[in-house]
Amino acid sequence: MALDGLFLYSIKEELKNLIGCKVDKVNQPEKDEIILSIRENRQNKKLLISASSNYPRIHFTNIQKQNPQKAPMFCMILRKYLNAAKIIDVQQLNFDRILNITFESSDEMGFNSKYNLIIEIMGRHSNITLVRERDNIIMDSIKHITSDINSYRNLYAGIEYIYPPKSNKLNPGDFSMEDFTKHINENNITISEKFFSKTFTGISTDLSKEIFYRFNTYNVYEKSSLEDLFKFSKEFFTKFLSNQFEFSYYMDKNGLLKDFHCMDLLSLEENNIKKQYASPSLLLEDFYFAKDKIDRLKSKSADLEKLIHTNMDRCLKKIKILNETLEKCKSKDTFKLYGELLTANIYSIKKGDSEATLLNYYSEKEEYLTIGLDENKTPSENVQYYYKKYNKLKTSEEMGTLQLKSTEEELEYLSSVLSNIENADNYDEIDDIKKELVQTGYIKFRKSLKNKNKKESTPLHFISSDGFHIYVGKNNLQNDYLTLKFARKNDIWMHTKEVHGSHVIIKNTGDITDKTLEEAASLAAYYSKGRNSSKVAVDYTEIKNVKKPSGAKPGMVIYYTNKTILAEPKILVTEEE
Repeated sequence: MALDGLFLYSIKEELKNLIGCKVDKVNQPEKDEIILSIRENRQNKKLLISASSNYPRIHFTNIQKQNPQKAPMFCMILRKYLNAAKIIDVQQLNFDRILNITFESSDEMGFNSKYNLIIEIMGRHSNITLVRERDNIIMDSIKHITSDINSYRNLYAGIEYIYPPKSNKLNPGDFSMEDFTKHINENNITISEKFFSKTFTGISTDLSKEIFYRFNTYNVYEKSSLEDLFKFSKEFFTKFLSNQFEFSYYMDKNGLLKDFHCMDLLSLEENNIKKQYASPSLLLEDFYFAKDKIDRLKSKSADLEKLIHTNMDRCLKKIKILNETLEKCKSKDTFKLYGELLTANIYSIKKGDSEATLLNYYSEKEEYLTIGLDENKTPSENVQYYYKKYNKLKTSEEMGTLQLKSTEEELEYLSSVLSNIENADNYDEIDDIKKELVQTGYIKFRKSLKNKNKKESTPLHFISSDGFHIYVGKNNLQNDYLTLKFARKNDIWMHTKEVHGSHVIIKNTGDITDKTLEEAASLAAYYSKGRNSSKVAVDYTEIKNVKKPSGAKPGMVIYYTNKTILAEPKILVTEEE
């Protein structure tokens, strides 16, 4: 599954519609990603260009992304040279994963200058570079490459741009029988699933398997003849270059994506589900956005997750030690019994006795017990030894019980924070969780965490089908706000049963309908640890039945007289801005 040269060709054909259009805005929402707002037919189209190591790509987008308050240097350079610039050409380099968009703009003196925005879509080597056309000098690059990183070429401002090493493979759009035979013989290429990826530029291994499948299944040529293989290849690429694209991706019955391309993948059609799109941009946005978003959020929250897991491990070790201690404390009553029996029979015991066999008058059977004694201690000292042992274990049990309860509550709280991190949808929600951990003492306060210009995030707000307002907390601080300050005593409070999740409030403005309860319960299930379950039990009650214990962690409450509803984790209602 890869965005190869042939798929990039279909993107290039889509981007050709931009020729003659002007750049309206330039933004850089991520460190390795830019968005060009381009004016086309009195409408703004947003072109996303990403040099992400995991998901490099270029396509039109409708996704709104938050931009940093201070634009990065690369963004400032692009704004300087590309704002109001006209797109005059879009070219692909020999079917390779390199796209060149040429812009024309006027400088301060009124002279026209041309600039090439070169996009290299090559996995972890992906990059975006702005090059002045007249002298091939790099204005800037989104990733700076020095000789310490790459001995073949460097990429940073002020030096000449050098293209990546040229592939020795054949150009799918221009090859002869002589070129074909020579390349196969010189490189000892055998006829196999990898034949086409080893022979032609711009073909991924997965696409090579598809073409080989077609060659074996649908062609009328002999499978052992190079001449017929050449004819098949010519016919295949001629049809492809006529721009008869079919944009689709294939997934198995469990929803796991198998592959995508700009042509039908006949080898996958039998046992997989096919989803079709009108353009490459719609396909890439649908597929990459969710995966890229998850990866970026995980990267930003990695330190928080590590902190939470470290503290959870500490709690689990502490709980294990406390349970072992409490198990030992169960013997405390035996020591108390020994002390009382020795006290009752103290005048029959002498110093130097190693043991005393005494009647246990506490037992219904009235059996005799043999109690060990320290020969070097007096009878009174032996009595005090057993009473001290009893009191020590009693104190340990009392303190251990309190610490066990506190540690279990802390573990519960940390699990809820981890659930909030996993369900976070944007950077602001991650920052809110970090702020919560500062307030609870897990992160030391730093001035950098306090941003006066940052707008405070608010709970999610939905409107049910029957018009009731539903609010969902995105972290424990918002949960406390909704439950303890925002909600009124007759509002309905919801939370997943025995599963970490958000507090959900239904504003009670009348008789709340069953449909509203179901929709709110689905939201509670969706914004919980049970998001991937088929059904989740959700408790609900009036706010007046929900209390926060003194000293409890954020988001921790107790409730009673509740009812329970089974809900499917889904968003069935409209979200309000």
